[in-house]
Amino acid sequence: MEVIKLKEDYIKLGQALKAAGLVDSGVMAKLVIQDGLVKVNGEVELQRGKKLYGGDVVSFENETIKIEQ
Repeated sequence: MEVIKLKEDYIKLGQALKAAGLVDSGVMAKLVIQDGLVKVNGEVELQRGKKLYGGDVVSFENETIKIEQ
């Protein structure tokens, strides 16, 4: 499980996928999110700009990212 420590109040979903190294670019993040391949807290998320806060969990391709404050 990858852990991302927040520097601000939140991180956007597309940025979190890039920061965790699960996608190579913002364009790739946009595509996998639009295709319904990304879950936030167990629910499919279709918004690249979804704000993630401490405690949120992102799942993509059998990888998990935990967001920490």
